[in-house]
Amino acid sequence: MNIASFAPLAVILPLLGAALTFLLVRNSHAQRIVSIVLLALTLLLECWLLASVWEGGTAAVNIGGWLPPWGIVMVVDQFSSLMLVVSSSVSLAVLIYATGQGMADGDQDAPVSIFHPTYLILVAGVSNAFLSGDLFNLYVGFEILLTASYVLMTLGGTGPRIRAGVTYLVVSVVSSVLFLIAIAMIYGATGTINMADLAIKLADLDQGTQNLLHVMLLVAFGIKAAVFPLSFWLPDSYPTAPAPVTAVFAGLLTKVGVYAMVRTETLLFPGDTFNSPLMVAALLTMLVGILGALAQSDIKRLLSFTLVSHIGYMVFGLAMSSVAGLGAAVFYVAHHITIQTSLFLVTGLIERRGGSSSVDRVAGLAKLSPLLAVLFFIPAMNLAGIPPFSGFLGKVGLLQAGVQLGTPLAYALVIGGVLTSLLTLLAIARVWNRAFWRKPEDAEHPDPVLLADPEDSARGDRAGKTNVTLLPRTMVGSTLGLVIFGIGLTVFAGPLFKVADQSAVEMLDRTSYIRAVLGVEAPVPAISQPDPDTGGVPPASGQERK
Repeated sequence: MNIASFAPLAVILPLLGAALTFLLVRNSHAQRIVSIVLLALTLLLECWLLASVWEGGTAAVNIGGWLPPWGIVMVVDQFSSLMLVVSSSVSLAVLIYATGQGMADGDQDAPVSIFHPTYLILVAGVSNAFLSGDLFNLYVGFEILLTASYVLMTLGGTGPRIRAGVTYLVVSVVSSVLFLIAIAMIYGATGTINMADLAIKLADLDQGTQNLLHVMLLVAFGIKAAVFPLSFWLPDSYPTAPAPVTAVFAGLLTKVGVYAMVRTETLLFPGDTFNSPLMVAALLTMLVGILGALAQSDIKRLLSFTLVSHIGYMVFGLAMSSVAGLGAAVFYVAHHITIQTSLFLVTGLIERRGGSSSVDRVAGLAKLSPLLAVLFFIPAMNLAGIPPFSGFLGKVGLLQAGVQLGTPLAYALVIGGVLTSLLTLLAIARVWNRAFWRKPEDAEHPDPVLLADPEDSARGDRAGKTNVTLLPRTMVGSTLGLVIFGIGLTVFAGPLFKVADQSAVEMLDRTSYIRAVLGVEAPVPAISQPDPDTGGVPPASGQERK
């Protein structure tokens, strides 16, 4: 039985859930049950796909019986299946969080009749992008994301959300148009858009044409992944959305862009043609992003800038074109999806409990809500790369790969990576000291909730203290679950690194992907392989992380 035959269900189940929740528009309770159950089933399916490809290797399914390169093909390998599992785990936690927020607020901020169908469509678009085996279907996945994310970003119809949504929409449309033009040019030059087929045919084009197509895709995906200098739109777009929407955007949407970069760089344009420009972009993304974070007083904007900054680590791993570097990048993507989403969910709780997400207005949260302090502290230290968390392990893997590569630019990235990690710790420490340790009366513009008696709020005594808000258990529970999931990435870092390294070997070798799609007789173009001792691609048998 071909395990990939079940892969389309990762897209179909969320779309089915979207249709059902739309039909249940007048029954919010049924909407919540349907959306959570179908997303949980999707996650179970994807866990099975990951376990299956770990043992059986890459598999592909041809939709509608059309043979490649003519039909739509979905490909399941270790990288795509890992991304599916992590993204759906995060999406489920955010959905439960949003459900708790909706029940607590009476669905005023995010109307349940709109939110649940749109959210499930967003999940379907993410899954479709990860499974796509041709460029146009990848483009369709991005467009599904664009449509759903614009609706989610503008929920509530406030002025700031509409303005941010317009900026986000314009930038996304520009990147999509560039991507579509690139697809048309690639089809005109090769007669195909199937990625496995392109891996063979692009090698026959002259170098100038290859470079033009390469740059077009890099720019289109660089905008979506928020790589500097194409990241200007993100800090102003994400913070205005509702907390669960911001969290899922921060965790997933830019990583779909990173996934597309990794997939096309390793499959369609192997080699080191643009490695140096990518390394420069990675370094600038790290430093400009974290310097922007240090200048922020609002926690949401600070986290948005750290999101940009840490995209640089992933691009750094990709630009090394080595098993060690790419494997560490895959690990870091899984880590960052989880940790960044956790921090945005916690920020939503901070805003709810403290009345604001600005460190000028909140203080004393450690005393007001010790559990909230713990929920912030753990993923914050993980993001900063404090041992023994997964953030530290991922960064060490990237830095080791950079040292192993040994070029001046790689050493510059190593130094930049260490500096970025230290500045991330500084930014996080400032939030902790001001929002959690500082006394409420020391805040520049304290919200009345901070001056309320915690014992009164614990008893539910809100007389004269309308801003005192207890945290709904569902929101706290889903956030706690995601924080524990992040800790699990540390506990099971060994097996996760093994999956990451094996996926890196498969992507850099390309044989399993091409032959899973086109058949065992398909030719695999040779790649000039640098010396493995300096970070090059090993033989197809791979190597284990020492």
